[in-house]
Amino acid sequence: MTFFLTGILFPFYWMVSSSFKTQAEIGGRHPVYVPSALNLEAYKELFDPAHPSFQNFGANIVNSLKVSLPTALVAVVLSVLGSYAIARLRFRGKEVLLNSILMVYLLPGVLLIIPLFSMMANLGDRIGFNVQDNLGVLIVTYLAQTLPVALYMLTNYFRTIPDEIEQAALIDGCNRLEVIWRITLPLAVPALISVFIYTFMIAWNEFLYALVFLNSRELFTMPIKVNTIFSDPSPRPHVVMAASTIMTIPVVILFLALERFLEEGLTAGAVKG
Repeated sequence: MTFFLTGILFPFYWMVSSSFKTQAEIGGRHPVYVPSALNLEAYKELFDPAHPSFQNFGANIVNSLKVSLPTALVAVVLSVLGSYAIARLRFRGKEVLLNSILMVYLLPGVLLIIPLFSMMANLGDRIGFNVQDNLGVLIVTYLAQTLPVALYMLTNYFRTIPDEIEQAALIDGCNRLEVIWRITLPLAVPALISVFIYTFMIAWNEFLYALVFLNSRELFTMPIKVNTIFSDPSPRPHVVMAASTIMTIPVVILFLALERFLEEGLTAGAVKG
């Protein structure tokens, strides 16, 4: 257990501590495990407009939020409607449909970039929007990646909710939408939170699609910005570590705050009913 925890926590500690080190401490021949002082130079470069190498990392955080939050919210709404239909309604081929939903994950994400880009480009030519440097298009591509597993998770969770509860509500005069809103959704809060966190984390950390669809530096999300700093001809690993720390902390806080719901939702949603 100690070895396991060390293997998980030490890289995180090294990232955070390196963000406070000087370039000499990071680039030295011998590793420095504890910074000699609380050096904020890397964070100043990221956020202080007066810094000569100002990176305007705050704008990248906002861009990541603009993409991640709508992706998570829309994924929850769409997956609720689709998964409830599969779990409760009777129609031919629904088991085949549920199992085939995950077939998209048999293919690596890089194979889907060209078809998605071509499809969005053709749609943009007809409707009149630009595929490049469009955060809305990026959200659609993220939904294409996250909706299948979100549907699968929620479908299996809805199947754990006794059907008799919903039938009683229908007998009492509720329609199907009222049953979903008043009965099913309150009981499915852990699964909804799990889906939200899952899709948020994917959009928050996604790199490949953002690299393809975004060219403007003003619209870069955090993973693209971190890669840009890392690829700079003048190596500044302490700045990369500071940016990576800022990118990681919100996800860690979100996970720790909602861990109970996440564990319950993933446990129930991962078991096929």
